[in-house]
Amino acid sequence: MKKHISYIILAAALVLTTFSCNKDLNRIPINTTISQNVFSTAAGTKEALAKVYGAFALTGSSGSGSSDLGGIDAGTSDFLRLYWNVQELPTDESICAWGDPGISDLNFISWTSGNILLNGLYNRSVYQITVANSFLRATATNAASDLSSSDLKHYRAEARFLRAYQYWVLMDLFGNPPFVDENSTIGSTAPKQIMRADLFKYVESELLAIEPDLAASKTNEYGRADQAADWALLARLYLNAKVYTGTDRSTDAITYASKVIGAGYSLMPKYKNLFMADNNKNNPETILSINYDLNQTQNYGGTTFLVNSCIDGNIPGGPSAYGVPGGGWGGNRARSPLPKLFGADYTTSNDSRAKLLQENVYDISAVATFAQGIKTAKFSNMNSDGTTPANASVFASTDFPLFRLGEQYLIYAEAVLRGGTGGDMATAISYINKLRERAYGNTSGDVTSITLPFILDERARELYIEGFRRTDLIRFGEFTTSTYIWPWKGGTPGGKSVGDYYNLYPIPSSDIVNNTNLVQNPGYGGTTK
Repeated sequence: MKKHISYIILAAALVLTTFSCNKDLNRIPINTTISQNVFSTAAGTKEALAKVYGAFALTGSSGSGSSDLGGIDAGTSDFLRLYWNVQELPTDESICAWGDPGISDLNFISWTSGNILLNGLYNRSVYQITVANSFLRATATNAASDLSSSDLKHYRAEARFLRAYQYWVLMDLFGNPPFVDENSTIGSTAPKQIMRADLFKYVESELLAIEPDLAASKTNEYGRADQAADWALLARLYLNAKVYTGTDRSTDAITYASKVIGAGYSLMPKYKNLFMADNNKNNPETILSINYDLNQTQNYGGTTFLVNSCIDGNIPGGPSAYGVPGGGWGGNRARSPLPKLFGADYTTSNDSRAKLLQENVYDISAVATFAQGIKTAKFSNMNSDGTTPANASVFASTDFPLFRLGEQYLIYAEAVLRGGTGGDMATAISYINKLRERAYGNTSGDVTSITLPFILDERARELYIEGFRRTDLIRFGEFTTSTYIWPWKGGTPGGKSVGDYYNLYPIPSSDIVNNTNLVQNPGYGGTTK
């Protein structure tokens, strides 16, 4: 099934080149058009939907060297690579040795509105929203005669889900982005800015509205959104609602996490198998993934980036041991707080999650020296049976879990601790122990009580380098403040507090200049609201 979806995405990328718009992407709405011939058949309509999904997994329409975005290197313009960098590098989990433009600003929480990586992610999210809007416009008035009404309903709901997901990304990271939907006038007027609390209401309303139109949980094709994905995003949205709106929604987080938990998912028996090249097979835990195939969907982002950037030629067994014999880029590794969460000496921990860390020097005195720091070799392009995928070189076939059951267990437990109703502490503890029993292989790691600080640490142990840490630290009030200091926070070896305005990224300066409806987030200069 994964291969089948990959081929559809590849075909869509080749056929629907009219979606691309490169250098004009820093101005929205983008004047994209879709040939109506694409929607004359059911197969063509599905390929158009695949392009909406493909905006996750592909950088452009003509291979790894192409990009739908202008002003950024194609290899760094992949959604997951950009998203991972802005969610992980400013935190206590990761730091990068590279001197690429924009990296050190993320390492040290010292970015400005001109940061190229922030600009790239903003535009990548806007791009997927634009592609989704184009699909929704076209399918509102054009339906192939051989396309069933049921399939059309599902396709349109999925496009709306992907759009809602990207608006959630923009809301979480940038707060107050410009807003367009399929009903917006194209090209004649610049889009208006939407405030964070209003965008929260929009994302929430979209997810609630499309729920009945999505395929039932576990019934859609692998890699496509269903009702469980919708519930999972709602649970995540509500867990962070107080940050976004000032109002706690823990009760709703419990409600929707419970829906996912009750939908028939179970934990992958072996933790490490969640992050291997054949994680599309017999995987009971992943709810929705970004799909990669080293032969069909090549780019230098995604899990190719996550595998190669965390290892180099000196890793035990070399890059071949991780299924990338031609790779190993030596960039990202852990700051010292992460391995210490598994104990004073993580190498003696019986927690299998810690065993994916590679022993090296704890402390980092020279950021540019990859040999310093614990290697977070969590993602691998090896199959779970120890074989290497055919044609392996540097690209990865490992799918990335956007949503998985383990996160929902953690959401439920945290929401109970935050006072949400509809759940109970005993169940919350049991869900945490399910994660720990998988990690330890037995009940030796079980706990009898939990606290909010414990949950923050357990989220790091379970979800490290999966793109959660910045959002988690902000929710717990520990990202910018002096209550929690980690090495190189704020750019000094010992770490220091930074301004609270860093809890939001700036609207890219290019969009501020091009769209006079936009005002900058506080702390980044210019007119603010």
